[in-house]
Amino acid sequence: MSDELIAVERHAEESMIKAIQFLESELVKIRAGKANPQMLDGLAVDYYGSPMPINQVANISVLDARTLSIQPWEKNMLQPIERAIIAANMGVTPQNDGVLIRIFMPPLTEERRKELVKRCQGEGEQSKVAIRNIRRDAIEQVKKLQKNGLSEDVAKGGETSIQEITDRHIALVDKHLAAKEKEIMSV
Repeated sequence: MSDELIAVERHAEESMIKAIQFLESELVKIRAGKANPQMLDGLAVDYYGSPMPINQVANISVLDARTLSIQPWEKNMLQPIERAIIAANMGVTPQNDGVLIRIFMPPLTEERRKELVKRCQGEGEQSKVAIRNIRRDAIEQVKKLQKNGLSEDVAKGGETSIQEITDRHIALVDKHLAAKEKEIMSV
């Protein structure tokens, strides 16, 4: 097998691994009944006119299984943090006591659980599309290599190998989705 073909396969697999890692980080943000500081990742707070990640303007900690505590480093950041949480439409209401903000995670209703599962499936579908796009690009590169002198048998073997890598990573997406669905639907 040629070095170029090995490089194409390796690059495709690395890209697919990154797609899986992105899916994992997105699934962590979807709450499953338990308080998790990572739920607030990606939440931007207006910090003197510019958006800042919430974890750069406040300390986020878990008080108990259903309560998050957000303590801003500056007292005047309480209101902007509270507004950002409300605007994020996470299904929670922040409680501001003048010193810190508490977020109580209400028990999930059956309807909300199904909604969260649909959101997870949407994230999973985006990951599958990304993986398929990576496969398509890799196969196009293999075809270019074939035009530049790679034998047809080696090219077909490379395409088969890329398809196997794709199938493995799509199965991994399904596995992550099944685990998250089970976590969300368990009461």
